[in-house]
This record gives sequence, structure tokens and C-alpha cells, in this order.
Amino acid sequence: VTITTRLLVSHLSGIRHYEKDITKVKEKKEKANRAFKLTKPYQDKEQNEKEGKGIEKTDSVKPKKGHEGDVKSQNSKPGRRDKEFEQEEYYLKEKFESVIESLKIFKNDPLFFKPGSQFLYSTYGFTLLSAVVERVSGQKFTDYMLKMFRDLDMLSTVLDDNEAMIYNRARCYVYNKKGRLVNAPYVDNSYKWAGGGFLSSVGDLLKFGNALLYSYQAGQFKSTNGKLLPGYLKPDTVAMMWTPVPKTEVSWDRDGKYAMAWAVVEKKQQYGCCRQQRHYASHTGGAVGASSVLLILPEELDSEAMGSGLVAPPRGVIVTIICNMQSVSLNSTALKIAREFDKEKWIQ
Repeated sequence: VTITTRLLVSHLSGIRHYEKDITKVKEKKEKANRAFKLTKPYQDKEQNEKEGKGIEKTDSVKPKKGHEGDVKSQNSKPGRRDKEFEQEEYYLKEKFESVIESLKIFKNDPLFFKPGSQFLYSTYGFTLLSAVVERVSGQKFTDYMLKMFRDLDMLSTVLDDNEAMIYNRARCYVYNKKGRLVNAPYVDNSYKWAGGGFLSSVGDLLKFGNALLYSYQAGQFKSTNGKLLPGYLKPDTVAMMWTPVPKTEVSWDRDGKYAMAWAVVEKKQQYGCCRQQRHYASHTGGAVGASSVLLILPEELDSEAMGSGLVAPPRGVIVTIICNMQSVSLNSTALKIAREFDKEKWIQ
């Protein structure tokens, strides 16, 4: 078979996630699909009723697992243990000296399906992707990323290295079987730098979101008299990253599809004065003792304002939440916050 970097970045490679048993993965997906089909009509009805009264409701059904951040139902109670985090490989303590070395964890395991035929979120797919970056760049993946973070002015984003002294490093927590808060267990994330091995701050993630939003919108502003600096990425590159890829799915946002390392919801409105779907990109994250989300809601730009040169990118709302608690669902909360700020901006 052939596995391309595009398949890796869209989780279509067939490489396994933490669960090694393909039968269990299929059963879990089928169960989640059945639950979604049963609850969707009632949710749609409730959504329409709420929106008819001018009340916004964005909670979704229980997520289908397959992503590190898909770790809790919107209505789940504190103390409920998530089966995703029962996988032994979440708690590896072995230190790997290189990305290439960490490939030994999964490189001899069979693919779950023919590459390109199905979607399965895979942290190890991103480990392989980081190995590609390492070989192409000719330097260690971690060095490559730290230089990029510096370019982006993300000076608080560092490797989750247990030995290093990191200023303001947060303590992480989990609920035990009795529903009590306890310290998260010790783990070494050197086996998955790309898929969950960095520490950051909300300020740095906002800078990252603004850099992407600026790059996405920079090409749309024509009358800048050459004063507008180029984005970190080309506009077409970000547009490609935020374009849904066929055969993908998103477990933490029922309106979305997976694109290239992002979940994307496209603009859609079927009927007048009814439910309106705005374009936004987001991604959740979850690891042992932590949960996070980054959501980017681009402003629907007015062509006249863009042509006047009175406004410049980035234009929109960016929400990021980092929580030092395992198994917290944050995407719907981030979307509510983004919509409130967007609504307030238009009122002003």
C-alpha cells in the first residue's frame, strides 16, 4: 500500500490509535453510530425549538471516540472514567531519544484498513508524520518545532519534558474510581511529541490562532498599498487545511468534518430565518491530566470594507481553553463563547 502525508494528516492512513484490537474499534464505532442515529432526530427538534425562541444550544451527542480530545460526553458527571484512557499506551514511561526510535511501538502492527478508505483518528499517524518532517528537514523534529514556535512568538510553548524546570508548569489532575480528584500519573510523552507532547499557554495558542487567521485572510485584502506583510503560511495553504476531506468525520462536533489536522464546519443555511451554520475551524486535545481546545471563527468580511484599506487581518474571534483536568469536553463551550463575542461585535 501507499501512505501519503495527506492521508496521515487527515487520519485516513489505517494506522492504529491506542487500541490494538480492530474488532473493538469497529464495535465502538458501530455503537456510536447507532446512538447518533437514535438521538439526532430529537436533538434536531430540540435545536429548532430552542432557536425558534432565540436561545442557542450547541451541545452534541456523546462523542465517538477515536481522538485524544474526545474524552467525555457533554452531560457526563465528574468521576466517570473514560475507557479511552484505559489504554496502557497512554501511560508509557519509556524515554525515546528520537522520533524514529518511537516508531517501533507500532511499525510492525497491521493496518486497520486500506489507506484512504476510512477515517480513524491516530496519534501514531502523527508520530510517523513527525518522522517525515525530521527526515525532510534534516534536523530533530523537536528542534524544528521549537524554532517554528519562536518564529510565531510562542515563547511559552515547550516540550513536555519531565526533567526540565519549566516556569509556571501546571499540576495535572484526574478523577479516580471513587470520583475524587487525584494527581495525574507520571507519563513520558517522548513517544508522541507531534500528537500530544508540548506544553503551552492560552496566550501562545491565541498567537497561533491569529497567525493562521491572518494567513487565511491576507490574500483577501487587496487595497493595502503594499503595507500588509505576508502571512506565515500562504492563504491557499490554510484554505486547503480548512477544506473538509471526503470520508472523514468528527466525533466532538456533529456539524463538522475533518480536514488537514483541523475539524472544520462549513457555512450553511438551508432555509430563511432558520438555523445558520457559520464557518469555523477547531481542534480539541486531551492527554493524561489535561484537556484543551482551540477554535477559530473567521469574520464574514465585507468586500467594501476590505477594499477601503480601513481594516486589516486578522478579523474574527479566536477562543482557546486549557484545563489541567483529564476528560473535560470543551468544544461546545468554546463555540458558545466565540458566538457571544461575534454577536457583541456586530451589535457595536
